Amino acid sequence: MKNVQKKVPSILIIIALVGFPQISESIFAPVLPALSRAFNVSAQTSQLTMSSYFIGFAVGVVFWGWLSDRIGRRQAMLWGIVVYLIGNLGLLFAGQFPLLMTARLLQAFGAAVGSVVTQTIMRESFSGVCGERVFAQVSAAMSLSPALGPLIGGALQTYWGGYHSVFFALVIMAMLLWGYTKLRLPETLTQVVTQTISWWQVAGRLVRTPRVWVYGVLISGINGVLFSYYAEAPFVFETHFGLSAVQYGWSGMVIAAASLVGASLATTLVGRVTPETLIDVGLRLALIGSVALFVGIQQLVSAFIAIFLAFTGINLALPMVLNRVLIGFEDVMGTASGLLSLGYYLGISALTLLMSTMHNGTVWVLPQYMTLVVAVMLIGSVGLHRVMAD
Repeated sequence: MKNVQKKVPSILIIIALVGFPQISESIFAPVLPALSRAFNVSAQTSQLTMSSYFIGFAVGVVFWGWLSDRIGRRQAMLWGIVVYLIGNLGLLFAGQFPLLMTARLLQAFGAAVGSVVTQTIMRESFSGVCGERVFAQVSAAMSLSPALGPLIGGALQTYWGGYHSVFFALVIMAMLLWGYTKLRLPETLTQVVTQTISWWQVAGRLVRTPRVWVYGVLISGINGVLFSYYAEAPFVFETHFGLSAVQYGWSGMVIAAASLVGASLATTLVGRVTPETLIDVGLRLALIGSVALFVGIQQLVSAFIAIFLAFTGINLALPMVLNRVLIGFEDVMGTASGLLSLGYYLGISALTLLMSTMHNGTVWVLPQYMTLVVAVMLIGSVGLHRVMAD
């Protein structure tokens, strides 16, 4: 192995790198109806741009996680952003829906580097209670990311060139991000792996760890709920409530506020309350919000209150799950992160595809879907934590 001096990255660049995949996904939400009209495809077909994103993402996280163990986190990040830029250019110039889908897959493959490598950097730079606080702090700062995507996408579509302006903005963002990473991201891998890493051996270790199974399901479910919401909500709020694309974009501030409150609670309570308790309490709150959405979905204000409760709970649980899922895999962190991410992004893709299949034009699909997924997560989490306590 070759030793490399370790430096700790700033929180700012961590936020930028872990945030751009989220923005790239959620910025599509307001333009889905426009894409459906422009490419003459159904609403269900246009929603495939959301679920296909996670297919490309799932392949990408394995590749970039493995590559980061071989050439280092910094170089893997730079190459990933280059691929992401090429995908964005493909979106900008795609003239047919199959070409758009291909470019979307390539974009997702490149964007995956921002998730898997950044989380790997965080796990090897910060550990224990400090790591949980950092994950919570980053989650709190990232609370704007889910809101920024729909808000920016809606504004660009309405005021500056339709959906093409969204793709152009993604190209510019990729170029700026590459330059910022080149200047500011240090190498955090202290030992570059020179021997062959067996994916099968690492996968075997992951499969034999119950915590990885359950927490992997939680990560899939939490993100599946989030991105399925982005896929379904435009049709609910723009069609049923008559909101414009810009108004729907502003509604993302509800998700941002919920994310900020949930992550801030996690930051405050970590060290005082066990992570397992925070996870279970967060999922219970998310279930209450999901059930409340059944009651409030036909009124705009009550619907947003229920959504706020659900996503506050989700963001209370998520930082704890992310920080603890790969305890014991420090020696192969990049590869383990990639394989774990493969599993849960395939899960996210399946969940967003489920939402696309369930879509029937009524407002009831969203609360049904959220209640089902959150209930399954809560059952799994409580069961695991009871076994761990025994």
